[in-house]
Amino acid sequence: MTSKIFLENIKIYAYHGVLPEENLVGTYYLVNGEFHADLWKATETDDLNDTISYADLNEIIHNEMAVPSKLLEHVAGRIIKKIHEQFPQISFIKIKITKTSPPMKGEMDGASVEFEKTF
Repeated sequence: MTSKIFLENIKIYAYHGVLPEENLVGTYYLVNGEFHADLWKATETDDLNDTISYADLNEIIHNEMAVPSKLLEHVAGRIIKKIHEQFPQISFIKIKITKTSPPMKGEMDGASVEFEKTF
C-alpha cells in the first residue's frame, strides 16, 4: 500500500543561477514535493514514529535551497539525495523547483525543473 505526502508551494528566498548577479541579488523560489511511502501504520497508532515528519522534509528542502548552485537541476538532485538518505522508507520522490523571476525576456510566472525518482 502506498500513501503520499505533499509539500506545496514552499516559498524560499535563495541565490541560484548561472549569472553572477543571481548569486548576489537572489529571488524567490517555489518548491513542491511529493513523497510516497507506506504510512498506513500511523492511521492506527497516531504516532509520529510511524510516519514521516513534514517538518523534517521541509527542513531538508530549506537547507539545500540555502546552498547556492548554478543549476536548479543540481539543487533538486541534492534535495532528493538528502531526503532518501534520511528517509529510506520513501519509495518515490518528486521535486519541482520554480524560479519566480528568471532573468529572461517576457512576462512569466516562473521557470521550473521537475525530477522524479523511484527507489
